[in-house]
Amino acid sequence: MATSLCLLLVSFTCLLFTPIYSLQFPKHYVIYMGGLSLDDDDTNLQHNEANGHTTESSYLQLLASVIPREENDRVKVVHHYKHAFKGFSAMLTDDEAAFFSEHDEVVSIFPDPTLQLHTTRSWDFLESISGPISNSPMHGSSDVIVGVIDTGIWPESSSFNDEGMGEIPSRWKGICMEGPNFTKSNCNRKLIGARSYVVTPTRQDTESGADASARDSVGHGTHTASIAAGARVADASYCGLARGTARGGDVSSRVAVYKTCTEDGCSGAAILKAMDDAVNDGVDFISISIGLGSSLQPDFLVDPIAIGAFHAELRGILVICSAGNEGPTPFTVVNAAPWIFTVSASDIDRKFQSTVVLGNGKALRGSGINFSNLTGSEMYPLVYGKDAAGPFVPIQEAKACYPGSLDRKKSMGKIVICVGNGMGVSRRIQKLVVEDAEGKGMVLINEDEKTVPFDSEEFPFSEVSNGEGYKILKYMSQTKNPKATILPTVEIQRAKPAPVVAYFSSRGPGVLTDNILKPDVMAPGVAILGAAIPKGGREASAFAVRSGTSMACPHVTGASAFLKSLHPSWPPSFIKSALITSATSYDNMRRPLSNTSELIELKVTKLQAIICSEKIDPHFP
Repeated sequence: MATSLCLLLVSFTCLLFTPIYSLQFPKHYVIYMGGLSLDDDDTNLQHNEANGHTTESSYLQLLASVIPREENDRVKVVHHYKHAFKGFSAMLTDDEAAFFSEHDEVVSIFPDPTLQLHTTRSWDFLESISGPISNSPMHGSSDVIVGVIDTGIWPESSSFNDEGMGEIPSRWKGICMEGPNFTKSNCNRKLIGARSYVVTPTRQDTESGADASARDSVGHGTHTASIAAGARVADASYCGLARGTARGGDVSSRVAVYKTCTEDGCSGAAILKAMDDAVNDGVDFISISIGLGSSLQPDFLVDPIAIGAFHAELRGILVICSAGNEGPTPFTVVNAAPWIFTVSASDIDRKFQSTVVLGNGKALRGSGINFSNLTGSEMYPLVYGKDAAGPFVPIQEAKACYPGSLDRKKSMGKIVICVGNGMGVSRRIQKLVVEDAEGKGMVLINEDEKTVPFDSEEFPFSEVSNGEGYKILKYMSQTKNPKATILPTVEIQRAKPAPVVAYFSSRGPGVLTDNILKPDVMAPGVAILGAAIPKGGREASAFAVRSGTSMACPHVTGASAFLKSLHPSWPPSFIKSALITSATSYDNMRRPLSNTSELIELKVTKLQAIICSEKIDPHFP
């Protein structure tokens, strides 16, 4: 016993006096060392490498001088930035990173941030209010190359068919990187390049192994690439909805994809490497529908997208980025560096209507995408979430259909009314809660998100405004056995007013540049049809409908590519200026553009107070 105690005391003493740095866990850091000379070409770069200047070998020597000898397995460069700017990334402790920050050649050093991922009718709608884009009688060059940094691509999509396209431009220096279920044959004269930077995937797609290659396992990159430069695809639709000819902004442009993201997020260090490679490969534009959260907006010297975009701009490459989806609060715009083309989102003149028919015959228009088999011939009992609450569940949680809040016996076979009241639960979770409680369908009262249709697949779903929600609750309070049904979605075209600023679209001004107007321009980003990856069931459709500034960004990329095809000598500033100064500021009613949040604020206060307090006023207009 005494011996064990002595050993314990010795061990504790050793631990007490162990250097602090040895207790630190290494993490991925980016070491940014500034720009290269604009006169540098491949020959000069090779000469520099031969002489050991700012090369990987010199970086390894630098790492070896800092990292303890017993941890020499960390003496390796993860990413080497060498085409448009200098630097590298490596696994370092905080103390080691602090040492590098004092190095004369280091401009900035920062931990690798994790960034998040932020069309048939859309291009026709843009042309209806702004004039021809891509289908213009003028035929531009097919040598424009669009680089898309995202989740990769599904190369078999018909949006990336190269039929009718000429030879790949001779200036292209990129590669078609092979990997699991992705070979050089997956590239063609449309999809001319593919790279993947997912070194250690955190989630592996068991069917395709897509995370370890440029193949898309999420669908986001495939969707955005098709919006920017997808080929024409006749009779495209999402399971019959949004039917028409799908196409990108410039159907003649080439596509090069750079996979930096999985479903778990995007590595900032990998994005920086992708931008460095894209510049050297020969792209004309870089489209990035990715960003940090507005609460984490860093200084431009530690923002990987801002750094990469700055050096791309110096090389004549315009970088177009999404503004973020954290609106309508001011100061939420991201990717707001002055040299980035920042894009916010609007809706278009197409709505997806999911109608709620009450037992008294009244039909209330809601929003949503559902492919249910319900009809108006059969009605189902209605129950308010709070009246279907499980034992000891707070009323507010049951009203919001919070996970675990509904009693299956009270919900089974009924259409459940839920309220989106800021509980922080997504519509998808709310829908799953009702499904798990064996509800027949769901009506969500949510003034904000009703403008962005939610895809509930086969489950009957409709999202209504506070006004329509009040009518439902009033009917339920005055009826002994209230009933309703939810009809399958129908498409409404040429809706007015449109476009309207999407409620989720992040607002300016920028935190670091509040004297510069940001975002720069607005484009369609609500319920946009684009290429999809097959996953079985309804999603086996070759196209999908998605919303976000992620969808708005490639619309501007496509328009920029079209301008470049007509004016090959135009620098980024010309293209950006032309699009901003020629953009319309009115809707299809020839009125100034309106803001979703402004429209909501006019009517939300009294209605929300009535719904939340349960005071059903029969005299309310």
